[in-house]
Order: sequence, then structure tokens, then C-alpha cells
Amino acid sequence: MERMSLSRDPALFERAEAAFRREAARIRELLPDADVQHIGSTAVPGSRTKGDLDLQVRVPLERMAEAEAALERLYDENEGSGRTESFRSFKRDDADPPLGVQLTAIGSDMDFFARLRDALAADPQLRERYDALKLRFDGESMDEYREAKAAFFAEILGRGAN
Repeated sequence: MERMSLSRDPALFERAEAAFRREAARIRELLPDADVQHIGSTAVPGSRTKGDLDLQVRVPLERMAEAEAALERLYDENEGSGRTESFRSFKRDDADPPLGVQLTAIGSDMDFFARLRDALAADPQLRERYDALKLRFDGESMDEYREAKAAFFAEILGRGAN
């Protein structure tokens, strides 16, 4: 069973930011008009993090197929995530740090990752609640954490859990 481990080590945030710049440049070589965002806990200073890097690649719906093909050249499909007309998830577990890439159609129901990042960065109390949720699952099952995280994010976004 995959277990979660958390840290606030500033070196993790620095490494993630450097990796974001590198990966964003690689993505923009293939998709120059894509909006590439650093999302996830390493994009929110002071957060507890697993130390991985999360990116969101935003494109118009009509460019999803092109963007999927481009990202398939760089990353593995994240088969643990759902796939829809407006969302696809990729990963690279052997990267340093490990990374996840969320491809979303701009304006779709899955185009929320940067909004979550911004909400957590703007509201210290919300960030503390999220960190407390993460601490409850530190060393525990990643599947259970992901379920609780989805419910928390749904609350932030003002909608029911998916």
C-alpha cells in the first residue's frame, strides 16, 4: 500500500520550482500557446508537501487531442486518474521530484487546479485546514487521503464531491 509522507523542507519547494521552470519550458516547446501552471502544495509556500511537483496544462477544448499527443511524448499516462473529453492526467515517477501533469480544457469542469492553488495561497486558515487534513493521513493510505482531499477540494469549490 502506498503511504504518504509530508515535509515543509524549503529545499523541496526550491527543487520543485526549478523543476517547474524546466518542465514548463519542455511543454511550451511542443505547445507554445498552452497555459502552464505550477499547482499543488509546492506552489503554496509554507504548505506541507509530499515533495512532488504538480502542473496544470490548460488548452482550449478544440486543442485537447493535439495537447494529449504532445504530452504523451514527454510523460506516462496516469492510469489511476479518470480521463474525459476535457481532462487527462500524466505522470513521471522517475523525475526529481516526481511529477504529475493535469491537462485540462480551459473553462471545463476540470479546469479548477489553479483556482485551488490560489485559494490556498490567499487564505492561511484554509491552508492550515488542508495541512491538518494532510497530517491526519501522514504515514497512512494514499487512497484514503485522496478521497478526503477530493471532498475538501469540492467544499472549497462549492460543489459536491465527485
